[in-house]
Amino acid sequence: MPAATIPITHLKVYMRLDALRISLAVVLTVIAFSVHARICLVSVGVADYSRFPSKMTDLRLPPEDARTIVDLYSKNGSVDYSLLLDKKATKDRILRAIKKVFAMASEDDIAVFFFSGHGYPGGFCAYDGNLTYEEVRNAMAESKCRNKIMFVDACRSGGMRVDKSESRDDGKAAKDANVMLFLSSRNNESSIERSDMANGFFTTCLKNGLKGNADSNRDRAITAKELFDFVSEAVARLSRGKQHPVMWGNFSSDMVVMQW
Repeated sequence: MPAATIPITHLKVYMRLDALRISLAVVLTVIAFSVHARICLVSVGVADYSRFPSKMTDLRLPPEDARTIVDLYSKNGSVDYSLLLDKKATKDRILRAIKKVFAMASEDDIAVFFFSGHGYPGGFCAYDGNLTYEEVRNAMAESKCRNKIMFVDACRSGGMRVDKSESRDDGKAAKDANVMLFLSSRNNESSIERSDMANGFFTTCLKNGLKGNADSNRDRAITAKELFDFVSEAVARLSRGKQHPVMWGNFSSDMVVMQW
């Protein structure tokens, strides 16, 4: 029995349809890459605590952690940022930077505050003294941006939670300001840095996740839940169960934290 043949006219139609599908796919890909939200970022790293009011051990990696986050977001779209390291990371400068940079954000942009350094229950250790979570949150709240994110790589940062009964480790909503907090450790844990690594454990895993590894459904948009699931597992594995990140705040678990 002779093999079935496709008329030339039909073949041309099929080829045109295939070409149309390919063109449409290309257009959609271009659109997806072109609609990235603008990032308004304040990135802080404090390793030098020589001027801190009370005795505090110096660290090694926080400035590099802060630079890493700036580099990461800068490679993935439009970014307005302020990078504050060591002696430039005073309490006043941090708060002024948050207000200035976050004021640039529209409702649909993403405002990000990153801090790496020492922490204490209720806040951050800036270069020249304690900076409370409430002060930072209030400064962030002045922005009209709907998507606000706080990444904190500091020991016992989980103690920053105002009402522990309202917080959840799965990133579900808690009754707080419109800010997603992703904290590097529980309130009784250290945030580990190792001499053979370029970043602390939390920042290392955060970086890997935001580069696309946390994008479990591969839609090139990393959500809060995807990021938590990836980073929390990676940090626990890297630290051999000694460090467990915590996520909480008033936000949707589907909130996009990075488009890559």
